[in-house]
Amino acid sequence: MTADTPRPTPALDPAGRPTLPRGVRLKHDELRGGWVLLAPERLLKLDAVSVEVLKRCTGEASLDAIVDDLAAAFAAPRERIAADVDAMLGGLVAKRLVDMR
Repeated sequence: MTADTPRPTPALDPAGRPTLPRGVRLKHDELRGGWVLLAPERLLKLDAVSVEVLKRCTGEASLDAIVDDLAAAFAAPRERIAADVDAMLGGLVAKRLVDMR
């Protein structure tokens, strides 16, 4: 795999419960004027949708429940929300910024 080749994202279990691992925090950053995901020696500036997803990643709700909640909150098709959330969290799981229980 070269630096230009994207890593495959793992398939996420709909019954899995996403959570932020130890050392990773979701924080509103006044200096940057938005939300960030902080990890040791890493910082990701987040868009509004990513923030809404990550706020729900407490380890309490299943991935399915999070998708249902977001679909209701945004009055959007569940299939579209599920695909977007799966892609986003899959990438963060691959980078070890989200754990699945």
